[in-house]
Amino acid sequence: MIRPLNGYVLLEIEPTEKKVGSIILTNDQKKTNVAKVVAVGKGKLVNGTIEPINVKVNEKVIYRGYSTVEYEDNDKKYLLVPSEDIIAVVE
Repeated sequence: MIRPLNGYVLLEIEPTEKKVGSIILTNDQKKTNVAKVVAVGKGKLVNGTIEPINVKVNEKVIYRGYSTVEYEDNDKKYLLVPSEDIIAVVE
């Protein structure tokens, strides 16, 4: 598993395809910037103090998509995102 460092958050992208038996169902909707939090770093160092990250594991969040790092493992897609690029929690 990936453990994000410092002010980064690991997000899991939900699949756009589902396999039912031998049939693959696709979701042709536009890509959204919503993902589930999988892991959270310790926080960002600012002026000698670590600022905690304000999201928790299993929360769904909206993030800015331009500064992400993509990673794929066992057919799951993940993103490493700086905590400041998470702009909202979906409740």
